[in-house]
Amino acid sequence: MKTSHDIVPLTREEMVARVRELGPTFAERAVRYDREAVFPWENFADLKASGLLALCVPEEYGGIGASYADYARVSAEIGRYCGATALTFNMHNATMLWAGQVADMLDFSAEDRALHHARRAELFRGVVEEGAIHSQPFSEGISAGATSGVHTKAEPVAGGFRVTGRKIFASLSGAASRYNVTCQVPCEPFIRLLSIPAAADGIQIVGDWDPLGMRGTVSRTLLFENVFVPADNEVLPARGYDQAAQRFPFLFMSLAPSYLGLTRGVLDFTRTYLRGETPGQTPGGARRDLVQKQVGWGQMQIDYETSRAILYDVLDNTRIDPDEELLARAWVAVYTVMENANKVASLAVRVCGGQSMLKHLPLERMYRDSRLGITMLPWSGEVCLDRLGKVGLYD
Repeated sequence: MKTSHDIVPLTREEMVARVRELGPTFAERAVRYDREAVFPWENFADLKASGLLALCVPEEYGGIGASYADYARVSAEIGRYCGATALTFNMHNATMLWAGQVADMLDFSAEDRALHHARRAELFRGVVEEGAIHSQPFSEGISAGATSGVHTKAEPVAGGFRVTGRKIFASLSGAASRYNVTCQVPCEPFIRLLSIPAAADGIQIVGDWDPLGMRGTVSRTLLFENVFVPADNEVLPARGYDQAAQRFPFLFMSLAPSYLGLTRGVLDFTRTYLRGETPGQTPGGARRDLVQKQVGWGQMQIDYETSRAILYDVLDNTRIDPDEELLARAWVAVYTVMENANKVASLAVRVCGGQSMLKHLPLERMYRDSRLGITMLPWSGEVCLDRLGKVGLYD
């Protein structure tokens, strides 16, 4: 088991290289995770063994100390090999970023800051020393807003809260050590972010899980009934979540790198397929000399590079209290990445031809996975378009 002394700070290139070493194995396992709709346990064991579960844990707490922009590159590299692993890895790291890098940018009283440091030390210790896996189920199917439509209630009691509510599309259900949920104390005008131990009494996982794509995320429905949550399990100080959502909304882009990586994976497949080098491909199947294939292959590269450039341009320039122009670029980036993922996958089907869609080849799975990103809240395609449609038109 890794401790704080085992995890050595890495450069961004070294972080990505660690994933690249695991990538071929992740790609092999992705077949079973998709077919059986099961959580990628083996991949997370490898991420733990490589120290990457502590990717976004600050160095002073024993982690690698990756920035949000660093995380994006690592997530994209994971998505290149297994989309479901990248998405679930995102849920884990989002909490690390809320409690770490983002919290450090926010305004708290000295008392709240000291309490937060003590609380997050224990949260981070669980990841670094015990390999705890965190989930972040926010969706309730009521409203698209990050700070609206939260009906999960947290009743204050001695020593903490009693939480009752429902979260849908709860990725890592049954796999996470902690469910970090948005909830609201009655009569309070702000949202709290509480970390609920998965072993706590009063939690149920309900519903089937047989979706179109991203099947290995196992995003079933979580029911909480009078679940006790210690006060020290609050991820951010009171009013901290609302402040973070309003002043640093860029964390709601964190799904996009997974889909950028998926797009890169589609390109990887198409290149080897057109060269006739894909395992399981019909012998003598090279198609690279056909002009129609070359044109499609060129367009796929353009779409991928467009997504990559705009996403990383925004993530490399995030800041507290962004202006409308930067927010608009962020919405454009998310929309572009998510739409281009499916556009490139669709082009790949046309370029590679019908045989490439057989289930023993990975393109069929990646095509299904690629369709889902545009629907994911809180910055779904519809939300991004709705907000972009108003930019610059009103004072």
